[in-house]
Amino acid sequence: MKQWIRLTSAQRRQKRIRKKVFGTKERPRLSVFRSINHMSVQLIDDAEGKTLYALSTASPAVKEKVGKNGGNVKGASLLGEALAVLCKEHALSKVVFDRAGCLYHGRVKALAEAARKGGLSF
Repeated sequence: MKQWIRLTSAQRRQKRIRKKVFGTKERPRLSVFRSINHMSVQLIDDAEGKTLYALSTASPAVKEKVGKNGGNVKGASLLGEALAVLCKEHALSKVVFDRAGCLYHGRVKALAEAARKGGLSF
C-alpha cells in the first residue's frame, strides 16, 4: 500500500521545476532559498552533485552592504549584484535559474533582475 504524503503548494512547484532544471559545470543551477530574515543562493553542478559557490545575505562579504535589509527586496537586489560579481570572477556568464518553488515576484524577482543587470544570463 502506498503511503500518501501531503505536500504544500510550494513543495509541489519545487518538484515540478526540478524535473526540468539541471545544472552543469559550464552552466550551473542557481538555487534560491528564502527565509524570513535572509536569502541565500547556491550555484550547483548537478552532474557531480556539488555546490560550486554559495552566497547569502548573512555572509560577511554581503552583510556589510545589506546591513539590516537581509530579508527585503533591497537586500535581495544587493545579493543579486554580489552574485553577478562572484560569477564574473569565476568566468561564469550563464546559469539555470531554480526558484525552488517560490513564486517569481518580490524578493526572488529582485534577485534575478539584479543578477541579470550584473551580466548573468538565464
